[in-house]
Amino acid sequence: MTCREIIDDLLEAIGPLTFGPPVTHVYNPLIYAREGYDQYLRRYGDPPREVLLVGMNPGPWGMAQTGAPFGDAAMVRDWLGIEAAVGKPEKEHPERPVMGLECDRREVSGRRLWAWARERFKTPDRFFARFFVLNYCPLVFMEASGRNRTPDKLPRAEKDPLFTACDRALRQTVDYFDPDYVVGVGAFAEKRAAAVLSDAGRVVGGVTHPSPANPRANKGWAEQVDAALGDLGIPGF
Repeated sequence: MTCREIIDDLLEAIGPLTFGPPVTHVYNPLIYAREGYDQYLRRYGDPPREVLLVGMNPGPWGMAQTGAPFGDAAMVRDWLGIEAAVGKPEKEHPERPVMGLECDRREVSGRRLWAWARERFKTPDRFFARFFVLNYCPLVFMEASGRNRTPDKLPRAEKDPLFTACDRALRQTVDYFDPDYVVGVGAFAEKRAAAVLSDAGRVVGGVTHPSPANPRANKGWAEQVDAALGDLGIPGF
């Protein structure tokens, strides 16, 4: 399967799923921002890749705005060179409007990740020659207040069918890119990757999440990533 076919299969699987309180709004940027994600795939998604970096799910000011993983609008527009029309989710939270690539609110996790890639590799082509970045789950979950609710906090009856679909998509994506290393960005993504790929013959590990809510990330995140990748045995780190 190609990446686009994997995404279409995932969308079909999660389309019927419903989510109850405290979740009041669910965004799926792979639908309303699909043009941005498809452009990301066209530019940077040809296999194989040595390393897959796997995030948890989109942030409301990141991929939810642009369609690209860790999609801080300024980085996606100015460094990745993506210019794509972005629509609107079916039900938009008034505190989390989708402004597309014109969003002027920075997404700290995405800014940190792509700034690290830029500093380390200088150009997107050099970075993507070895790496590809994706999210485990494509959905954004919000509470009535606008607070982000991460997938691991969903009740089991909602989480189990979602994780079944996302596990399958991750395994298919790994088969497609055939990486030597699969690296979770944050503990949740590392845990899901380890569970899905226990028999896949890949090196699975993790790096600390770049979110400002993670105290470790606020103390030299880029240096910590380099060290973690080196500990996994990835050449050049």
